[in-house]
Amino acid sequence: MATKARAETLAVLDKLGIDVVVPDESIGEAGCVKNRDEGRKCAELFRRSGPLDGIIVGAMNFGDEQGCVNAVVGSGSPGAPVLIFGCQEETPLAIGKPRRDSFCGLLSIAEGLRQNGVKYTIPQKPICLPTDAEFAAELDSFARVCRVIKGIRGMRIGQIGTRPEAFWTCRYDEKMLQQIGVTVVPKDLSELLAIANRLEDNASEVAAKVTDIKAKADASTISEEILLRIAKFECALEEMIRTFELDAAAVQCWNSLQLNYGICACGVLARVGEYGTAVACEADVLGALSMHALKLAADSPAGLFDWNNLHNDDPELANLWHCGVYPPSFGKQKPVMNVQGIMSKHIGAEKSTGVLEIDVKPGPATICRVTQGTPGEGWKVFVAQGAFEDNEARTFGAGGWFRLPGLPQIYRDILLDHFPHHAAVAQSHVGNALYEAFGNYLGMAVYHGGQTVPGAYRRTMPF
Repeated sequence: MATKARAETLAVLDKLGIDVVVPDESIGEAGCVKNRDEGRKCAELFRRSGPLDGIIVGAMNFGDEQGCVNAVVGSGSPGAPVLIFGCQEETPLAIGKPRRDSFCGLLSIAEGLRQNGVKYTIPQKPICLPTDAEFAAELDSFARVCRVIKGIRGMRIGQIGTRPEAFWTCRYDEKMLQQIGVTVVPKDLSELLAIANRLEDNASEVAAKVTDIKAKADASTISEEILLRIAKFECALEEMIRTFELDAAAVQCWNSLQLNYGICACGVLARVGEYGTAVACEADVLGALSMHALKLAADSPAGLFDWNNLHNDDPELANLWHCGVYPPSFGKQKPVMNVQGIMSKHIGAEKSTGVLEIDVKPGPATICRVTQGTPGEGWKVFVAQGAFEDNEARTFGAGGWFRLPGLPQIYRDILLDHFPHHAAVAQSHVGNALYEAFGNYLGMAVYHGGQTVPGAYRRTMPF
C-alpha cells in the first residue's frame, strides 16, 4: 500500500514539474521512513542535496512521528515550508485486510513537528488519494508558497533615488526588512544616470533596446533622440540590477529624472518587470517587495497600481491605474509609448515621454500589499482576488477596471487597517499561496475581505 501511494505521489510531483529529493530503498523499505534511524539517514540525504525549498511529508500509512521529525529538523533547511498529508483508505475496513491508519498517524506527525517548533501547511483535505485532482492543486499551491518564502529570505531590493517628498506612504523601516531577511541596497539616482550617460548612441546594446522597444510597443510618435535616451536608461537599470545582484528595485521616477535626463521611467520599469525583475516607481521599496512576492506566487510578471477611481455607478468596480508600471503582457493589445499626461503640463512634453499606454485585458487577478504597521503592530499584508473586466470608461496611462466583491467594506478596512495607495497585481488567482506564505511562515498579519478578526491568520484558506 505504501509503495503504491509513494509512486502515485511522485508521479503527481513529476507532472507538476517539481524537482524532488526523495529517500530510496537504501534508506528504508520501499523508500519510506519508518523509524528514527531512517529519519536521520533521510536528513543526511536532504543536507547533501540542500538547502531545500520545501519539504513534503506524506503518511503513506500510519507513519512514524519521530522518524519524520528527525528528517525535517535535521534537513539543513531551517524555516523551509513543510506540507503534511495522509493517504485515504482505498477499501472498506475488514478483519484481516490491510489498512493505512494514516488518519491517526498524521495527527502524531503534526504534533511531533509542533513540539519541535516546525511550522507546517495542511491541505484543505488532509486525508486524500494522491491521484485526486485536489491533491495536485494543493501541491501546486505549496510550490508557490515555497517560491515566495525562498524569494523573500535573502532578497536584495535596490532603492535607486529618494521617495517623493509629498508621499509619506512610501516611508519604510529598513531594519524591519532586514529582520525578515531582506536587504536594501541604496543607490543614488545620479549613479544610474551616470551609467546611462556613458553609453554611446551606436552601442550594440542600445541599438538592440531601441529595436526591441519598437517591436513591443507603438513608438511611432517618439523621436529617435528620446528613444535613445529611454533605451540607455533601460540598459543602465539592467546593468545596475546585475552588478548589485538585485532581486527587485524601487526607482525615483519624478521629477529629478525628467529635469536631469529628460524622460519618464514608466515604460522602462514596466518592460524590466516583464523580463523578470519587479521594479516599483516612486522609490516604493515595500511596493517592490509586494510585486516580487506576487511575481513569485503567480510565476508571472506583476504590476504596481494606485487605487485610483471608484466607478461612478458601480460600488464594486475600481480603476487600478498608474502612469505605466504595468507589464506589457497585461494589455489587450500592443501598448503605445506616449507622453505622461500630468507631468507634461508642468515640465513639458519633451521631457515627459516614456509612458506605456496599456488597457488591461479581462481576466482573474490577485492584489497584494505588504506594509509596516505602527510601532507594536509589526508587518501587515493585504491580499484580495477579483477580476479585470471591460468598461467603456478610459483614462491615460496604464490601468484597468477591477471587480472586487465586497469592495465598499474592503476599502473601509484598508483605511482602518492602514494600507497605502499602492498595491501589486498579477493576472491569476494566487491569494491562498500568499496568505499561507505571509501568515504562516513569515508570521505577518494578513488581511482580506470577510475576516471575523481582521489580520488574524487562520488555517482555513480565504479564497
